[in-house]
Amino acid sequence: MADTSLHTPVLLARTVELLAPALAGAGAVLVDATLGLGGHAEAFLTRFPGLVLVGIDRDQEALRLAGERLAPFGERVRLVHAVYDAVPDALESEGFARASAILFDLGVSSLQLDRIDRGFSYSQDAPLDMRMDATSELTAERILAEYSEADLRRIFYEFGEEKLAPRYARKIVQAREISPLSRSGQLVDVLVAATPAAVKRTGHPAKRVFQALRIEVNDELGVLARAIPAAIGALAVGGRMVVLSYQSLEDRIVKHAFASGSASTAPRGLPVELPEHRPQLRLLVRGAELASDEERAANSRATPVRLRAVERVREAA
Repeated sequence: MADTSLHTPVLLARTVELLAPALAGAGAVLVDATLGLGGHAEAFLTRFPGLVLVGIDRDQEALRLAGERLAPFGERVRLVHAVYDAVPDALESEGFARASAILFDLGVSSLQLDRIDRGFSYSQDAPLDMRMDATSELTAERILAEYSEADLRRIFYEFGEEKLAPRYARKIVQAREISPLSRSGQLVDVLVAATPAAVKRTGHPAKRVFQALRIEVNDELGVLARAIPAAIGALAVGGRMVVLSYQSLEDRIVKHAFASGSASTAPRGLPVELPEHRPQLRLLVRGAELASDEERAANSRATPVRLRAVERVREAA
């Protein structure tokens, strides 16, 4: 079991700084859309005594452990088992119309990485599971057993940005005809054997394939593409949102959604911008912020993080 006391939230101080103006008033509601082990949530509940937290996670074990950690805050904590594209529904289920602030800390959680039996890591032999929600049906083992070579090649390209996708897909199909691939060690062996020596020297051959399988199992990019617009719609005027992304595919979705919301919709050449054409969002940071060298040295999970943040400045037209 993961020790929540050892979990270090990424960019915690900066996240608190950015969301604080939206949470200072009485009756503020923070949605932690990716609750995990509750590190960010605990810091916010401690800093803002009047805050109510709606914590969402698809991982039931994470909800249980976070619930234990946040128990001292009593009824100020509302936990919801859901995927993070369900922010509006989660708010409604707890009796709230809008959120004062919303936090997304994307990617695989420390709990999921630390539990070997979840199969997220290519460095430890484990069942090929990779489900963030143990109640869902699709697993990495099922994908490797049932997807066509073309579909395997597609997800390795699209979700792993893997240049050797055709070679890996072909070798996986050949290997499964001999014996089912049910454990991560078996898959790693296939990938290593299929990788040219020069490529092996640039990094572990399984890294991008495991990322692609995890994204496909959990529909991470599809969920995120739905989640960001839904969350913007659930944010009160004056409310703020912070998103922490850990790979370029996630960050691209967030970047485009924020850029679209912060741009005028006025037709080109219109002499006066009408109120309904004004942006709904104001960007709070320039581009994507990275963790400091000090934080990356202290917390390896902070190395790839990209932070983006916005404030909602008006209702939709």
